[in-house]
Amino acid sequence: MGLIGAELWWFMFNKTKSQKAQTKQGIQEVNIMVDDGYTLDRIEVTAGEPVRLNFYRQDPSSCLEQVLLPDFNKALDLTLNQTNSIEIVPKKLGEYIFTCGMNMYRGVIKTEADES
Repeated sequence: MGLIGAELWWFMFNKTKSQKAQTKQGIQEVNIMVDDGYTLDRIEVTAGEPVRLNFYRQDPSSCLEQVLLPDFNKALDLTLNQTNSIEIVPKKLGEYIFTCGMNMYRGVIKTEADES
């Protein structure tokens, strides 16, 4: 019963953390803490512009040693207690998934149209 309750809480009541990327010197940038998953796990960016994802890994579990961005055919090894960065350019509107190496933890990059 406890396991069922934990699963229900995780899927129904666990709040995602979302943030719009900040543009610095022409690159949209966001910092993501890797500790028992991804904190931020929902990122909003403008389509067609470069994005830099900065992952800071605090969790020593082997599952979180790597982040995969399958839509971009990219993978990044994450060093413990260091920031590792990867750059992408999401060209289309929509959502792009990133996951841990074992596909247990995931996040979403949501692209929006340029507002200008």
